[in-house]
Amino acid sequence: MTSSEPGRDGRYKWLVLAMLLLVYTFNFLDRQILGILAIPIKTELGLSDTQLGALGGIAFALLYSTLAIPLALLADRTSRTWVITISLAVWSGFTALCGMAGNFVQLFAFRVGVGVGEAGGVAPSYAVISDYFPPQQRARALSIYSLGIPLGSAGGVLLGGYIAQRVEWRTAFLVVGALGLLIAPLFRLTVREPVRPVATGAGEPVSAVFGILAKKRSFWLLALGAACSSMCGYGVAFWLPALLMRSFGLDLLGAGQFLGGLLLLGGVAGVLLGGWLGDRLGGRDKAAYAWIPAASYIIGMPLFVIGVLSHSVSFTFMMFIVPQALVYVWLGPVLTAVQHLVPPQMRASASASFLLINNLVGLGLGSWAVGSLSDALTPAFGVEALRYAIVAALGFYLLAGLFMALAGKSLRKDWVSA
Repeated sequence: MTSSEPGRDGRYKWLVLAMLLLVYTFNFLDRQILGILAIPIKTELGLSDTQLGALGGIAFALLYSTLAIPLALLADRTSRTWVITISLAVWSGFTALCGMAGNFVQLFAFRVGVGVGEAGGVAPSYAVISDYFPPQQRARALSIYSLGIPLGSAGGVLLGGYIAQRVEWRTAFLVVGALGLLIAPLFRLTVREPVRPVATGAGEPVSAVFGILAKKRSFWLLALGAACSSMCGYGVAFWLPALLMRSFGLDLLGAGQFLGGLLLLGGVAGVLLGGWLGDRLGGRDKAAYAWIPAASYIIGMPLFVIGVLSHSVSFTFMMFIVPQALVYVWLGPVLTAVQHLVPPQMRASASASFLLINNLVGLGLGSWAVGSLSDALTPAFGVEALRYAIVAALGFYLLAGLFMALAGKSLRKDWVSA
């Protein structure tokens, strides 16, 4: 921790945000690259859709979700920037090891390792951003950070698809992992630990953080809404490349370009729109932080269904653009709201608690559930089984909208000012 207050340096805080965005981009690049590589991995290792879904979901989410809380507590008590640095090095190393897996068990173990590393990356980053940026800029700052989701996901499918088609799938893992290892020391040398507000309770046990959150109805509704959204979002994102290859006849490179373009156009626009709306409307009424994503989910879900049921690649792409943006709108508003459910010194721990529910349910079950349903529907629908499994999963966006809509009123009274 420095003796000055870097958060007061207007230019430096944007450099910090840029470095956190770079790390988060690699977080999702390493996380999502498996989706575009699923078909060649399935072919070489002889896996079922259920096994592939487990690799994309529970293998990653099991320790990613549970270790996030102790690592966030460690970050709140020590150095958030060191926790992020070490986490980046660990998950990048395990990503590289995925390229050396010879069977399902080995690949599962290495994906668990990726999850262990990434457990320490996100919640401390939310807290660092909240320390550097004032409340009136916080939703936009968190939205810019959240651009790592569409940028990293797009990079994963584009880079992974290109390398896998030109060389092989193992090389894709090795290249991406090596790049992350190179960025880790650069991040540590660039980003200073912000001075945190002096307040009582900075050393509070985890039970104190849970105790505050457990009493707040808005926390549970926001977390359940995000979990439903993530169950659908992660499940569809993991299986969409396979759908494009099975049902639309695209190759690896074509599927990567389709999904990469979709994420860059729709995803980036949605994340930025959510941050702008959150800061603009949330300042007038705290309920808007929940109601903005609620409306987005409900509007976007039917458009996704129409696109999935289409048999035209170009029509499907056009139908996906708007809902792809809408389902990313939640990030800035909801992440900002979670930061304001506890005192400032508990922010990383509160974020980890939120992410535990979101990721254990959404990330852990999403891709596995779609894969299992695809296997179950195969006797009836053959190669088109995956299409109908994805349509069924899209219903979780409606549940997400309902939970978010209910969270609005509670958020007004649960809000904690810095």
